Amino acid sequence: MTKKYKLIALDMDGTVLNENREISLANKAAIDKALNKGVIVSFATGRGYQSIEPYIHELNLDTPIVAVNGSEVWKNPKELMQRHLLESEVIKDMHDIALHYDTWFWGYTVEGLFNKEQWTDNLDDYQWLKFGYYTEDDSKIKQVFETIKTWGTLEITNSHPNNIELNPKGISKASGLQALCKWKGFDMSEVIAMGDSMNDLAMIRSAGLGVAMGNAQDIIKKEADIVTLTNDEDGVAKIIEEYILGV
Repeated sequence: MTKKYKLIALDMDGTVLNENREISLANKAAIDKALNKGVIVSFATGRGYQSIEPYIHELNLDTPIVAVNGSEVWKNPKELMQRHLLESEVIKDMHDIALHYDTWFWGYTVEGLFNKEQWTDNLDDYQWLKFGYYTEDDSKIKQVFETIKTWGTLEITNSHPNNIELNPKGISKASGLQALCKWKGFDMSEVIAMGDSMNDLAMIRSAGLGVAMGNAQDIIKKEADIVTLTNDEDGVAKIIEEYILGV
């Protein structure tokens, strides 16, 4: 008998979105069928709400969302469940590191996105959710990682081998999904989690079925229960068809 899963948690970039950042017709159809079967389909993403919203409308979703790597958890697209913020002093310290190593950087706030080209010196005026670095210089990314690791106060992941993403300690896509499960009254063993990067690792490890995309980082493939097709080969649809629809 096929195990009954109640929630599908989908990373966006590199997972449900193809390399053109589009949701394929096959993925759309499979998601729609899962929803019609009563299964909750939720985005669990490093993106902020503003950049998730167009895809919510495209799929006509009214389901929970784990945004900004778990710093925000939404009961539905209009109702926030919880939010975890970074102190502005920590943002300043991370910004100083970005300037020191001359990396690209960005920061998600409740109010919007800031980056190297458009920053603010008025850090206290905003509610900070996440900070990130990007550089193709491996030695720089390693130095940034090692520096921040010594602080011991932040959750360190990535959404690409060339970046680092920072959230409050203990906050991840997994913690967001656990909050949703508690609210809904079911267990993480009833969740399918799909992703491709380090910021997906915790939820893939803790889900009943952890799925790595065919294009995932090697460690994600190693830790996942199974590996599906790539994001350009409708890997999401394949898992939904097999484990939800029984195709």
